[in-house]
Amino acid sequence: MKPKLFYTIWFSQRNGSSLLCEGLKSTGIAGVPEEFFHLPANTSLLDHYQASDYQSLQASIWEAGSTSNGVFGVKVNAPAKENDPRILELHQLSGQPASAAGNFQVWNHFFPEFKHIFITRRNKIRQAVSWWKAIVSQNWHSKAGEAKPYDPADIRDRYDFDAIRHLLIETTLRDARIQDMLEQAGAIPLTIVYEDFILQYEATIREVVRFLGIEQEGFEVKPPFYERLADELSDEWTERFRKELQADWDHVIW
Repeated sequence: MKPKLFYTIWFSQRNGSSLLCEGLKSTGIAGVPEEFFHLPANTSLLDHYQASDYQSLQASIWEAGSTSNGVFGVKVNAPAKENDPRILELHQLSGQPASAAGNFQVWNHFFPEFKHIFITRRNKIRQAVSWWKAIVSQNWHSKAGEAKPYDPADIRDRYDFDAIRHLLIETTLRDARIQDMLEQAGAIPLTIVYEDFILQYEATIREVVRFLGIEQEGFEVKPPFYERLADELSDEWTERFRKELQADWDHVIW
């Protein structure tokens, strides 16, 4: 069955998007947002979802991302400006004319009249440090109430200036790509800032529900599903990186 309301959460790594998705799922009325298009390399959408054609693929994803009240959610990283494999596949499957191959048009065809949520993070250096820590530790999340998944001492010697610098540039470009796409489409998203979100968790989840126009009172927002992974090592690497980045600058900014 076709959902009555669609929304997309646009994100880049390490900005609280998983926490946001779990919070929305916990309400039971705001869809089941997941990364439905994040697949292993060289895997097609049709094969992954065992769909025979575009319509059955669409129906499978709609069902997976919807709550019983007809609200659908999906979480998506910044699509490549050119030759994004998922966008190209959706375009080819949809049968749209070549002139309509733009990212946003293809997306809107698959999820008609959807709303947008853009989640971002102010401190890009801390975001890049968090991303690098997740890569070297292979721990991306910590469920609330569970033991910390790793000892910071075990990865202290894995600091890498070049890697963090690359991730700083990449996450900035990903944010810029999302904003550029939304601006070109004339879309006005609800913007959620990670640093505010973690301080006002329940209030932010309720703000999203209001933005989506879901008319239901008295719904529950469960406590945060994940705990923060920031620790003393995050502070240490952030300080080290900012100093090394500006080591030869005449006017140090931070």
